[in-house]
Amino acid sequence: MKLLFLACLSPKTGNHTTAERIRSHIESAGHTCELRDAAAFQSPAEVAHLISRHPPFEGALAIHLHRAGSLLLDIQVPFGVIFGGTDINEDVKVEQKRVVMEQVLLKARFAVAFTDQLKEEAEFFLLSQSSKIYVQPQGIQTEVSEKFHWAEFLRSSGVMGEHVDELHVFLLVCGLRRVKDPLYLVEMFSEWHRENPLNVLVVIGPREFVHQSQRLLSEHDLRDRLVRNGKLYVEEHHCLKRERETYRRLVDSLLRA
Repeated sequence: MKLLFLACLSPKTGNHTTAERIRSHIESAGHTCELRDAAAFQSPAEVAHLISRHPPFEGALAIHLHRAGSLLLDIQVPFGVIFGGTDINEDVKVEQKRVVMEQVLLKARFAVAFTDQLKEEAEFFLLSQSSKIYVQPQGIQTEVSEKFHWAEFLRSSGVMGEHVDELHVFLLVCGLRRVKDPLYLVEMFSEWHRENPLNVLVVIGPREFVHQSQRLLSEHDLRDRLVRNGKLYVEEHHCLKRERETYRRLVDSLLRA
């Protein structure tokens, strides 16, 4: 099956990473999946023209109902959509966008929400389409890099000192965007860093972050338990294999249109 996949592909964003991962799931099942940036299209007509070109696409997929899914409204092949956080947290508040999202949801063969809460909110704000909304948490996979050198990475990031291997580095992986601003505790952490230069912040978290981090450093049993439970949580709720099987099954449902 030849599938068109639309998503917002700004560099170093969660959408881009998620889209690439889902594409790999689809292609591992033997399908052809062409990933395109939704920002490259000005209208649904452009996407409809692309879909019909020879050899034609047989189905489509989109992340974000409004940003990308709206571009699929004119196509004549079955498609599925994946909710983005902006769909429910922002776009549903704008009447014009909400109407378009409802049209997309009605026409879609299936929709995927990353959490039960997101599904519940989608059913509350949009037309009830519970039977076609599936919950599939995002899969997580980590790989060891043989070429990565921790000390060199810290120095290249501006962390100076002779004993970088002794640092307590707190890391939160996220982008520096206004809507998800992780920098609002810089002043607090800077004070802690001045008291103890071994404590280094790469990116920060919620208000109680410093207090909990201090506790984590002093209570080894807590740290071991947190690491162990974190691994178990990822295995149970963010299983890459389960995510792969879900998208393979949903894409196969497009073939039965």
